[in-house]
Amino acid sequence: MLPLETMASPPAAASRLGELEEALAASIRGKNEVLRLSLVCLLAKGHLLIEDVPGVGKTTLAQALARSVHSGFQRLQFTSDMLPSDVIGVTVYNAHSQAFEFKPGPIFTSFLLADEINRATPKTQSALLEAMNELQVTVDGHSYPLGAPFMVIATQNPVEHHGTYPLPDSQLDRFLMRLRMGYPDATSEREILRSATSGVKTDVPAVLSGEEVLELQQWVGRVRVDEAIVDYMLAIVDRSRRHEALTLGVSPRGAQALYRATQALALLEGRDYAIPDDVKRLAIPVCAHRVAVNTRVALAQRASDLGDRILGEILTQIEVPL
Repeated sequence: MLPLETMASPPAAASRLGELEEALAASIRGKNEVLRLSLVCLLAKGHLLIEDVPGVGKTTLAQALARSVHSGFQRLQFTSDMLPSDVIGVTVYNAHSQAFEFKPGPIFTSFLLADEINRATPKTQSALLEAMNELQVTVDGHSYPLGAPFMVIATQNPVEHHGTYPLPDSQLDRFLMRLRMGYPDATSEREILRSATSGVKTDVPAVLSGEEVLELQQWVGRVRVDEAIVDYMLAIVDRSRRHEALTLGVSPRGAQALYRATQALALLEGRDYAIPDDVKRLAIPVCAHRVAVNTRVALAQRASDLGDRILGEILTQIEVPL
């Protein structure tokens, strides 16, 4: 493993990230853009929501991303009977010391896979809010800091509604990015079938250490973003707040997320400066889950990707800086 000082330039950082991307591609076939955007989310210190139908690789991607970094990993299968204490931990009485002790829950890790997060009750879902926003949890009046890096990778099925609890807007806003896997193309699906029957292992090796991830995250903040590109981002955000089909536009937190993600994508591609195409590429995965479509349009269209479509329409209406 290369020492941290070798990542003293964007091309060197991009090279290390390229190794990570190759390792992930060996496990997730035919989804190069999804893999790249998930790495952008990691670099931007964000949390990732993977939303799609069963069997397309949501959990596989989440596990692969977590295991590609030599750091802590915990998986939680969310169910309707799960309690907040099952996530953050609980205070118990120790008879030997005659004192109460805090027993940390699975959230005290670097990567937390919240599988089928919409199957848990709102009370349990909200147990993640403080950790996702402030990198700490509070139990019985005591706050316990989480380590770094820390990333929540959640999955959910948007089609099945029986026994599910949709995430509230306030929690969706905590996810920097929402990605959809989609079905693989014919060539990639053939490779998936061959690898499944050949017994070939596709375990993802740990390519980066936790310290390297922190170093790369620090590098993201050094990427230059020209004022014209900032104006372009703000124009997209402002148009979402005034669009007639939306009752809720992109929040200031969403605008911050778009800014950080733009810097992260630039670094991933070996640049120390952002370009307008970075913003166009990221606007939908970063912002679409933060907007709310008004009831009239939702009932008329009856489509699950209305937010994506409206953001795409907004992007065509705003002049791209040169």
